[in-house]
Amino acid sequence: MKRLAIAAVAMLAVVAPAITVTAWGNTGHRLIGVAAMRALPDDLPAFLRTPAAIADVGELAREPDRWKGAGQPHDRERDTAHFIDLDDQGRVFDQRGMSIDDLPRLKSEYDAALTKAGLSVNDAGYLPYAMIDGWQQLGRDFAYWRVLNAAEKRETNMERQAWYRADRLRREALILRDIGVMGHYVGDGSQPHHASIHFNGWGDFPNPEGFTNSRQTHALFEGEFTGRVARLDAIEAAMPAARLDGFDPKARTVAYLKTTLGTVIPFYRMEKAGAFKDQDPRGAAFVNERLAAGAGELRDFIVTAWTASASASIGWPAVKVAEVEAGTADPWIAMVGED
Repeated sequence: MKRLAIAAVAMLAVVAPAITVTAWGNTGHRLIGVAAMRALPDDLPAFLRTPAAIADVGELAREPDRWKGAGQPHDRERDTAHFIDLDDQGRVFDQRGMSIDDLPRLKSEYDAALTKAGLSVNDAGYLPYAMIDGWQQLGRDFAYWRVLNAAEKRETNMERQAWYRADRLRREALILRDIGVMGHYVGDGSQPHHASIHFNGWGDFPNPEGFTNSRQTHALFEGEFTGRVARLDAIEAAMPAARLDGFDPKARTVAYLKTTLGTVIPFYRMEKAGAFKDQDPRGAAFVNERLAAGAGELRDFIVTAWTASASASIGWPAVKVAEVEAGTADPWIAMVGED
């Protein structure tokens, strides 16, 4: 399958047919991935900024939706990574759940706390942990790439140099895949229905403003309507400025999801006013702002994972990335293995 040029990706994202999925549809996820990659700064590796890499991430950002249907336990375990159902006060599922500000460090601790409270993670979802895990995985990918890139340039043994080059190319393909997968979950986090108990119509909750209870609300918004109105240029224009200083993945994830939760009631008010029909400019602006929020967050997740990778150690016996890049450590055994 030929790699698409970036312009073709943007056009494809505009005209792709809508399907029912449990996240942004194909259009939304493609555009978030493409916009984030196009916004990467020049001090990141050049392979990330090629048209081919940008196109690949746009396609790979759809991947977690394409995994569906593998069977159990695969589907049940992975489907719940796409969302976290927060109540209107920011507690997981209802008042029995913890505040999103108090998420435990580990997902296993999160599961145990929900179970103790009489809740199920299958109902509540675990999106924050999918996002944080993706950031940490990308940091490992980048750390290995730094070592491989530095070692390949300095190695005088041609056999070893060839191995470094081959492994660097493997790592580059893996990095694009892992950015795509992480980008899917980061993108999910910008969609109001993925951060709320009101995920498909208002639901069986007090409803003084008379919001819709249509079970088509979620799919029509993220699929059919988004496919009509989402535009790469509008998303790029609306992307927030980078916020990189003092980046903490957990704190940033929590703040991001709380911001998305704050768009839930505005969404339902707009839906009631008819803003998500045809190509209503009110709804179009809302869609492109939400996609821009996802793209900006993904850009920052990628950049900060790259930055963090400089101070990592990799392999066994472990070597420090900084020492390999400085030429003071030989990573061969750590990379290839003693056996």
